[in-house]
Amino acid sequence: MQSQEAIKPHETLLDAEEMVLNMGPQHPSTHGVLRVILKLDGETVTDLDCDIGYLHRGVEKIAEHDTYQMITPYWDRLDYVAAVSNDLCYVEGVEKLLQVEVPRRAQYLRVALTELQRIASHLLWLGTHAIDIGAVTVLLYCFREREEILKIFEDFIGARLTAHAFRIGGLQWDAYPEFVDRVKEFLKMMPTRIDEYETLLNSNRIWLSRTVGIGVLSAEDAINLSLTGPVLRGSGVKYDIRKAQPYAAYADFDFEIPVGENGDTYDRYLCRMAEMRQSLSIIEQALDGLPEGPVMAKVPKIIKPPVGEIYHSIEAPKGEIGVYLVSDGTGKPYRMRIRPPSYINLQALKKMSIGHLVADVVAIIGTIDIVLGEVDR
Repeated sequence: MQSQEAIKPHETLLDAEEMVLNMGPQHPSTHGVLRVILKLDGETVTDLDCDIGYLHRGVEKIAEHDTYQMITPYWDRLDYVAAVSNDLCYVEGVEKLLQVEVPRRAQYLRVALTELQRIASHLLWLGTHAIDIGAVTVLLYCFREREEILKIFEDFIGARLTAHAFRIGGLQWDAYPEFVDRVKEFLKMMPTRIDEYETLLNSNRIWLSRTVGIGVLSAEDAINLSLTGPVLRGSGVKYDIRKAQPYAAYADFDFEIPVGENGDTYDRYLCRMAEMRQSLSIIEQALDGLPEGPVMAKVPKIIKPPVGEIYHSIEAPKGEIGVYLVSDGTGKPYRMRIRPPSYINLQALKKMSIGHLVADVVAIIGTIDIVLGEVDR
């Protein structure tokens, strides 16, 4: 007969039983309606599972009953803090089906707007990530600069958040007369503001203790989990769709791909900070080389792509966002599937969290940078 010691499951803190704890779906640090089911030994995470679907709207099924033009605004509501990037993915996918060539001026303006959106998305990420960890001032600073981008969007597109920026074939409107000057003023101001963020955080002992060595993810694990964006590049993998498979006018511009060395939360922070600086350079190149000409291709009012299927993806602020479209020759897609980066990257949460404390899970959710509108769709 086995002794009690022999059949004891395993050692736990103070011989206490393991505890199951719900974090969310109402917890502010889960960045939306995400429910994280934690299994704890004391405050140490021994297992973790994510329960999603609280924000499901059935976008992919709705698309089967709408025309190609009517579907576009649904993409604004996926990652609703990067609506402009979402639009670009979808309209370029439809343009591939139609084999439409978009005017060069429209391509350059698309790049400028999507890179402004990347900066705005990273600013929101940095501010909320910092306040999760306890740095309130950074949130106020980030929203100050993000407001300037939203004002530019409002004057160009007519909306601030779910900005319906692009149309199939190009842009609905050309840039307004003051657009270039306003964006250049922002480009001139922004580098010093990024310096301010880094002055506040890079050597801050609390920030370092909450990010260095937290949520370490190897390059091999990141690739095996199909991660993309800053989460992948933070692990040292130099992959960016803007370079690997250039779209829009990105092949015309010179920029670097920032990568990390240690694959921890601090490296992912540094990658995103460097990405904002690269985005400023891309926008400047796009405005300096902005071609003359139309901003809209000749596209029929009723869009009926030929029978076929395509997959198209772009480098959104959170990683690879892709669209798979199947056309049956009618005015509505036969099928539409979305490849959202937040949903795929969320797979890494378990791998990154086991062995860390509950407080570290908050930092790790923040470093993945998820939006539940994109996860649940």
